[in-house]
Amino acid sequence: MKVLVTGGAGFIGSHWVRRALSAAPGVPDVTELVVLDRFTYAGNPANLDPVVHDPRLRVVRGDVADAAVAGPLVAAADVVVHFAAETHVDRSIARGADFARTNVIGTQVLLEAAARHGVEKFVHVSTDEVYGSIPRGSWTEDSPLEPNSPYSASKASADLLVRAYGRTHGVPVCTTRCSNNYGPHQFPEKVVPLFVTTLLRGGSVPLYGDGANVRDWLHVDDHCRGIDLVVRAGRPGEVYNIGGGTELTNRELTERVLHALGADWSRVRHVPDRPGHDLRYSVDCRKARDELGYAPVHDFATGLAETVEWYRTHEDWWRPLIAA
Repeated sequence: MKVLVTGGAGFIGSHWVRRALSAAPGVPDVTELVVLDRFTYAGNPANLDPVVHDPRLRVVRGDVADAAVAGPLVAAADVVVHFAAETHVDRSIARGADFARTNVIGTQVLLEAAARHGVEKFVHVSTDEVYGSIPRGSWTEDSPLEPNSPYSASKASADLLVRAYGRTHGVPVCTTRCSNNYGPHQFPEKVVPLFVTTLLRGGSVPLYGDGANVRDWLHVDDHCRGIDLVVRAGRPGEVYNIGGGTELTNRELTERVLHALGADWSRVRHVPDRPGHDLRYSVDCRKARDELGYAPVHDFATGLAETVEWYRTHEDWWRPLIAA
């Protein structure tokens, strides 16, 4: 199978690439893997170092919104796994145009090429944030899309384009919507690596508002295993929620990170809440479980401890990112 992975040098994309080129159980049989990445601040060549010499891997520096670059790569692929996206909510509030270009226009460019060249499958990696906020219960894949940030609105727009190209052009599309990821190689602007690297440097961590916002936490490896299942057996036209099954308030998450690093609440500073901050996310993963056999295997306590240890022992990876 020839696979094009967009955003394959980012946090989640690179994890999927490393898995795809490994002998891990359940990984699709990959004969050729092309990574297309613009290598913005969050796309890190070092994330691909463990597989950089694999003869099946080719890395292309380019923009998913550039049809001249992306089109021929899609044409040569059997399967497209589309991770490439601007993802940080705070950045989207400040610079929404970047999110519209990459997340919306970039997705449309890839879909147009997929329709023209007849790919076997197009897997679009999205987010639970497209659903908005839910006070109780969990979203199913049929829940309405009610995004509240420029980031989530751009991803919801991309989701709708994916649906439309499936319905109109017959592109065999699948969309995955994941909950909050954590794990090694995550850029240190996201909350877990931000808190861990800040505490390791002796600083204090910022907690939005009263810390009551709730998120479901998903280890990146569980997420990528879920994507493997969708690549192999996801039904064309379907959406699959992929969650971790650990809901925590931001305050509870902060407590756990503090404990893992031997710190206390004197290292926390409360900051004003950000605009449009969703209170709670929660996804119902029964569809992925029943159809594909998905279930998370990483318990959060162990996963967080391993993640903290990775950042503790890989300062050479994150320190230059902090300095930049």
